[in-house]
Amino acid sequence: MSGSNTLELPRDAAAALAEPGTRRADPLADDTITRILGRWDGCINPTGQWATIDLVNRELATWQNNGMLAGWSAAPDVPPDVAAALEDYVRSALHLPDWAEPAQIARAETLFFDISMMSCTLLFCASLPECYVLPDLAGVLHAAGQLEKHTDYRVRATAAMIFPVMMKNGLTGTDGGGVAQILKVRLIHATIRHLLLRGDPRQTLLSGAAYIEALPTAGRSMQQTLYARGWDIAQYGLPCNQQELAYTLLTFSYVYLRGLRKLGIGLSRADEEAYLHAWNVTGHVLGIERTLMADTMEQAEKMFLQMQADGRAISFLPDPRPDLGQALMRAMENEIPFRLLKSFPVLLTRHLCGKSATQDLALNDRVSLISRAVFIVTLLTARAIDATVRLLLPEFSLCRLAARVLGYQFTVKLLMDQTRPLKLPTALLHELNSVVATWHEDPKAPKWVNTLEARMTGRQQRTGRDHTGPGDAGP
Repeated sequence: MSGSNTLELPRDAAAALAEPGTRRADPLADDTITRILGRWDGCINPTGQWATIDLVNRELATWQNNGMLAGWSAAPDVPPDVAAALEDYVRSALHLPDWAEPAQIARAETLFFDISMMSCTLLFCASLPECYVLPDLAGVLHAAGQLEKHTDYRVRATAAMIFPVMMKNGLTGTDGGGVAQILKVRLIHATIRHLLLRGDPRQTLLSGAAYIEALPTAGRSMQQTLYARGWDIAQYGLPCNQQELAYTLLTFSYVYLRGLRKLGIGLSRADEEAYLHAWNVTGHVLGIERTLMADTMEQAEKMFLQMQADGRAISFLPDPRPDLGQALMRAMENEIPFRLLKSFPVLLTRHLCGKSATQDLALNDRVSLISRAVFIVTLLTARAIDATVRLLLPEFSLCRLAARVLGYQFTVKLLMDQTRPLKLPTALLHELNSVVATWHEDPKAPKWVNTLEARMTGRQQRTGRDHTGPGDAGP
């Protein structure tokens, strides 16, 4: 930011804010939203701010790709102070860090789309469940729209960020859309903080406020619900704080890679570190501090476990985690066509996330003994066959096949359904559809495995790569 609009804190105030990650947020994005929305002055229904938020959302929708942001200007009808805040934000946040390595990012992009359908399985059965484990983070997700009642909203919003980031040139090219999407999400986080605290987070901390009292419900929109909710700063720290953001980043990098390991199809150390690097660059653009990022799986594991331990020490009542976790499981079960296999998403989540997360999300009592036995036998048999066959065919994996089949159901029916496409710019959505169409065959699998996969997913096997996208393929 530049000029007198930047909030400068005195030295003693800056020192007072040098606190744990739960009490640190994102000064650039928070300053931007403060400049845009101004003071709330305790209003129960501040209609002027709702109109301004709608206007900002309209402007964010124009951020189609990374290249157009270099000289972006707000529309002529945007008030000058709002336009200046948004334009300053784009200029300050647009660039990648000087430690970003394009070759590592490109390697991570290739890995993500090579893993293809399995990426969706890991998103649903590992990354998102782990997001719900921290009580205060789950509390923010619950406050931001009753997400246990709108699970597909959370899932599709997450996919709308992950796919553009991991697509070719998503972070590094002018034609990519990753940076543009991340900068939108960063402002959304700042808006959530601003609404829950009814003002600038830093000024709220400096004021010594420990609790934001709830107000009578101002309306039914997500923004109005957040504004009226109230927030316990003393117990939970700032909403969408640095620790929560860094933890969430690890669910998309470390937890994803850990899931591959648990399926017996882990990547090489160099590939894992390239993947971590790409998400660290994403984290930088998202406003996460570099000190809260991990460069190796060992660092990531240590950091992740510590953050979970710290998060679990904070109680959030009523506990929103079981409802969020079970709603996610139901969303997946609804897309599984065979009754006996409907429990597989829950069982796979247990396997990938472990006993503690299973207990946090109340997933212990949702599976019959028969389904559990089928899952265990299937997993152990696949691992045994993989270990044997790989002596001759190193790329062979039945576990990879099973994860792809499950991921196909989620990709087709929850993420890429063309009757309700992801909220992405049209050109980016078309590119994504074209890329995902190539996922119908696993290039690392023998032809007979691809034939088996086609039958298991209920789609007609085709030759070559002239497949329709998942949205066209049908269930």
